[in-house]
Formats: sequence, structure tokens, C-alpha cells
Amino acid sequence: MSEPLRYVTNAQGEQVGVLLDLDDYRRLSKPVRTDPDLLQGLSLAELQALAQGLLVPATQAHLDELLARHANRQLSAEETAELDQILETIDQLILLKTRARYTLVTQATAATQG
Repeated sequence: MSEPLRYVTNAQGEQVGVLLDLDDYRRLSKPVRTDPDLLQGLSLAELQALAQGLLVPATQAHLDELLARHANRQLSAEETAELDQILETIDQLILLKTRARYTLVTQATAATQG
């Protein structure tokens, strides 16, 4: 358990410094990690939900239909554009899920090291 803070004062009694517990000093003196792939400001539950996120079942069924029709060359230009948009959304979802998993692993690693 950390001791209460102790202040260094000058001859006039003004606080000019503080004495820290060694563990507190080590924790505070570590460089701040600014990894742009870490998701900031989300709770553990939010990160876990995001990491396990799936497409809405109706969107998944529509995707399956479009992919089957695409394999048989039965898509209109509009349907091809719609398929491309769904695939782009899936790509973004995969990146976001990966970042959530990465954030969870990073947080777990930091908790065991610090």
C-alpha cells in the first residue's frame, strides 16, 4: 500500500515538490503509449462485444443470396454495387473487431506487467 503523499517545502513553507512511493513513480514515469490501433474510452464489456460482433442476420442472408447470384453471373449493376458496399462494410467490421481484440490483449498484457 502506498504511503500518503509527502510534500517538500521551501523556507517560506510553500510546497515546491512531492515525494512519491517508488511504485507510483515507476508507474507515472513510464512513457504514455500512443498506439493509434488501440481503441480508447471503451469498457471491457464494450470491447468484448465489439470483438465478437457479427453481421445482422438479415444482412448476412442477403449477402449469401447476392454471392450465390454473383457466382452464377446473375447480378444487375445495382446489385453488384450493393454487394461491393456490403463487402466494404464487412472489411471495416473485421478491422474494428481486430482492433478491439488487439486492445483487449494489450490491456491484459499491461495488467500482468504492471
